[in-house]
Amino acid sequence: MVLTEFDFDKEAIINPCDCIERIEGMPKIAVTCFEYKTFGRMLESVGGEQISVIKNANGAQPVYKTKYKDKEIVLYMSDMGAAGTAGDLEEIFAMGVETVIMFGACGVLDRTIEDCSVIIPSAAVRDEGASYHYAPPSDEIRVNLKYIPEFTELLDEIKCSYRIGKVWTTDGFYRETKAKMLKRKEQGCICVDMECSAAAAVAQFREKELFQFFCAADNLDGEVWDERSLSSKVKFAEKDRFAQLALELATRIQ
Repeated sequence: MVLTEFDFDKEAIINPCDCIERIEGMPKIAVTCFEYKTFGRMLESVGGEQISVIKNANGAQPVYKTKYKDKEIVLYMSDMGAAGTAGDLEEIFAMGVETVIMFGACGVLDRTIEDCSVIIPSAAVRDEGASYHYAPPSDEIRVNLKYIPEFTELLDEIKCSYRIGKVWTTDGFYRETKAKMLKRKEQGCICVDMECSAAAAVAQFREKELFQFFCAADNLDGEVWDERSLSSKVKFAEKDRFAQLALELATRIQ
């Protein structure tokens, strides 16, 4: 299979440094999310100066620098999906960022997980293609190799409950079938997303740090799909809490 043809050579035909200029004085830590309304409210709450852009054929996403609790932090919005997120990480690392904190929504495979609750992935099933360009073939990849203790300490301080477990990362949003969902549950997955395994593989390949956590959204563990808070039109306050958690963690691990 093509996906088994991993190449350990870090020198590619096209490299991030061929396309992206390193930014002098770039903050070493970044916070990113996927939902544009959540990102917009986060940016509005802390302010920011545009310092660069991440470009692709769909347009340009601004990259901002902000100061939160006297710490300089980069803010940018990630593209949805494994390949898009991987490309964004490549470019943000090339600009000079060393650590990224990433948060976004996930579907739950366990109906007892409450809507808008915190999930911390510890491993990811690699049901996508991008990660296989950054790590040898395997069914799973470890994620969040650092910072789980720091993040759970923060959550405990504010008495915020959370779950730690395995995530199923898939490219096929519209191909999450009942049979696949049940198989992933048998593998120990408690949630599903579209980026985690690829993002982890990129960071590990580039020897950078990445911490990911989720906002529990739609429920796949029922007779019918339940959208719950997946829509960008509901539960703004609950979703904004995740931005605050990411920013707070960024100040603690610098």
